[in-house]
Parts: sequence; structure tokens; C-alpha cells
Amino acid sequence: MRYSETFSIKHGERLILKGVDPAGKMHHESEPVAKDEIEHYRGQLAKLQSLLYAEKKRSILVVLQAMDAGGKDGVVNHVISVLNPQGARVNGFQRPTIEEAAHDFLWRVHPHTPARGEIAIFNRSHYEDVLLPRVHKIIDKPVWEARYLRIRDFEEGLADNGTRILKFFLHISKEEQLTRFAQRLDDPHHNWKITESDYIERGYWDAYMTAYEDAISATSSQHAPWFVIPSNHKWFRNLVVSQIIVDAMEELNMSYPKPTVDLSDIRRRYHTEAEHQKTDEKRNSQKETTSSGKPAV
Repeated sequence: MRYSETFSIKHGERLILKGVDPAGKMHHESEPVAKDEIEHYRGQLAKLQSLLYAEKKRSILVVLQAMDAGGKDGVVNHVISVLNPQGARVNGFQRPTIEEAAHDFLWRVHPHTPARGEIAIFNRSHYEDVLLPRVHKIIDKPVWEARYLRIRDFEEGLADNGTRILKFFLHISKEEQLTRFAQRLDDPHHNWKITESDYIERGYWDAYMTAYEDAISATSSQHAPWFVIPSNHKWFRNLVVSQIIVDAMEELNMSYPKPTVDLSDIRRRYHTEAEHQKTDEKRNSQKETTSSGKPAV
């Protein structure tokens, strides 16, 4: 099953999140059953990154959006961790700083887009500026609708420059979020993530769902598609995201570039140096035998 078709939001399609089961896991029964498939796509991702880096013609931008505890860090840790850090970067966009807020809302984002050969992961992104400010009535409808247009133009420009954009909304239920908050409270390795605002924002859940529906519906396109991923089951989320990224990279039909030097000449030099090295080793061995009066050990 190709999840890029199952969970994609087509251009012009109206997303209704109530119609997407956040606990869905398709035909997969459990994590142990899906483990081999997950590892397969992780391995493919590592191989394809090597091709992308060597070819240096295209780039990949992965956008991760979710409610708090939705699994953005989990995707980075369990799916993206197979990438070579030399060609991959993760950037998080929290509340704008004073300097960032003094510029247009895309100013802080553009410097972090991937260069050719790179994969960039946005853990939260430019979409934050049409979500929280809207929900908290900091901006009004004309502003957020104008920002949708700016976002579409921005992403189209990236695509024209060879960037493949994949945007994921990690969809969890309100009940699952509360369960994960409780787990964090009991886990000293994760309870630092809990803040008072996490619980306050739960009171705006329905408003956030509407904001996500509008933003995703308005900005999903052929060159920058949105995928709404059922994410109550972390392992299923990881499987789907990794498969979609792998499928998108395979569609690029990448190949390793041709060598810029004459390999036959390089091979001749190698064989010549190898022969010299063998001769030197033999000569040194004979010297040691002569000086010691017995074969060298």
C-alpha cells in the first residue's frame, strides 16, 4: 500500500479532520509485525540520501506540524536519525524573537531551507504563523488568508529551484495528547517538555483543528503536498512518514555523477604505487633478516 496516496490532501480538496481516524493503522496489526517494514524504509532512506548528496541537483524539505505531544520529535528521532548529519539539518521554529517579529513572517525561515544535496527538517515551521496567531486572535481572516498566498508562492519558488517539499500533519486525538502528557509527567527524561501553556492550549483544541483544516486545504499543492498521518500509534506514524519520504525521493530518479577524472589513469597510478609498496616491504624485510641473522618476525 502506498501511503502517499492514502493520506495525501489533493490540491483543492477540503480537509475535514473528523473524517481522519488518528488511531488508524490500516492493515498493520502491531509494531512487531511492522518492524521489518519500518527498518526497510529507514535503510532505503539512508541510501537515497547518499545519492541526493552526491548528485547535488535537488533537495528535500520535510515539514512537521502537530499539536503538542503529536510526535514531531519522535519522527526526527526514529525516522530521520538514519541520515548522515553532513547532509541533513533539523530546525525548530518556536515563538518569533523580537528581531524576527520585526520582519515579515517568512524572513526567519528562508535561510534554513535546504541547499542542493541536502535534506532539511522543519520541526514546526512557517505554518505556525497561520495557527497560533489566528487561534489567539492576534491576526484576523484577511491576514491569515494573505499569508496562505505568501506561503504558496514561497513554496513554489523553492520547488522551482529543485526542492521537493513534503508536509506532514501528525494527527493525534485530544485523549491521546492527555495520555502522553501524563506519561511525560512521570518520565524524568521528558517531563522538562511539559509547561503550563500545554494544558492551556488544550482549551483551544477545536479552534486549532479548524485552523489546521483551513491552512492545509489552502496550501496543499502538487509541488508541496500535505499528508495527514494518523499518529496515535507512534510506530505506524514512523512507518508511513518514512515510506512517503522514500517514495518521493525514488521518484527523482537520482544517479551518482560521473567521475571528473580519468579512472583508468587513477587505476594505473594505484597499481604502480601498490607494486612500489610491495617492493619496499620486501626490501625492508630482507634488511631485517640480514642484520639479525635470522628471519624477521
